[in-house]
Amino acid sequence: MPTDIFTRRAALIGFGAFAAAGLSGCNTTPVAGVQPAAAPSGLRIGAIDVDTAPLVAYVGNPTAGWAQQALPGALAQVLGSGAPDGPPLQVRIDTLYLGGGGPADPDRIRGVATLGGRTIKVRATSTYFSSPTDQALPEQALQGRVQALAVAFAYRLKRKLRASQR
Repeated sequence: MPTDIFTRRAALIGFGAFAAAGLSGCNTTPVAGVQPAAAPSGLRIGAIDVDTAPLVAYVGNPTAGWAQQALPGALAQVLGSGAPDGPPLQVRIDTLYLGGGGPADPDRIRGVATLGGRTIKVRATSTYFSSPTDQALPEQALQGRVQALAVAFAYRLKRKLRASQR
């Protein structure tokens, strides 16, 4: 009989540990502050300034606020920043559209980046697939979609900057 009790206890402890590990990520808020990555070769960026004033007029808050929070961190992570002698990167976000989901109606973002006197138009998309938790936590789902668009925008800008260096 004692082996049955030990087996039940071990199973309950194992299940509890598994459940705690699985639930530990459920209530976290995504953070915009990230560690900057190494800058692409030959690309030195100073401070990053993001202007979402046109976006506030287009989609309003809280969506524009989420973009304002997510973009500086995504740009710093993808492009690298903080070079004291580097030119500042100025980004203006004009439109942001959260589609209906799937590849037929993706999320889209459009803006303009200025670096070293060069102006670059940037458009990026991100595909959203709904999940059951989106209905339970709709605001967090929308915020996650805006963050995914911010990362897509940063990578598209990086690609355009590399192409212009060649």
